[in-house]
Amino acid sequence: MQSITTSGTKKNELIFGVTAGIGLTANPVVNLSGVVGTNTYAVGADVSFDTATGNFIKCNGGLNVINADLIASLTVNDKGDSVTAAYYHLVSPLSTAVGAELTHCFSSNENTMTFGTQHALDPLTNVKARFNNYGKASALIQHEWRPKSYVTISGEVDTKAIEKSAKVGLALVLRP
Repeated sequence: MQSITTSGTKKNELIFGVTAGIGLTANPVVNLSGVVGTNTYAVGADVSFDTATGNFIKCNGGLNVINADLIASLTVNDKGDSVTAAYYHLVSPLSTAVGAELTHCFSSNENTMTFGTQHALDPLTNVKARFNNYGKASALIQHEWRPKSYVTISGEVDTKAIEKSAKVGLALVLRP
């Protein structure tokens, strides 16, 4: 976080977090994740090590840049086998945002591009939609019918296989 002191000089604060976990078995899996950043930048990693085989099960890392109206990130996943770049932009701070994500998998030489948007119909109701280069399109409407309690209706269709039936979902979240 950045703040201005009474003397007029800028002061940056470093924010960090570390999480570790280990199973209480004969051959535990050790998990370690951490993030370091400010209110503008963040760098993080997530690693899992199998003590039985001596191999890393998971090794992921990421970089995040935040501005007043955008968030951009770059992540490396699957022990370096895939790279994802994502961009999220606030079009209207109270109601509308758009985003895009590009993922490249090195082992299969496959790319996935996804575009999405969200719009607040009113302070309690959101509509979201997304589609990708494989022809999958999905949408949802979510309504907060009481504080912290939501009802969501969603659907997904494969536009390249329209003869297949679409997926429809209903979710209810209740919190006291």
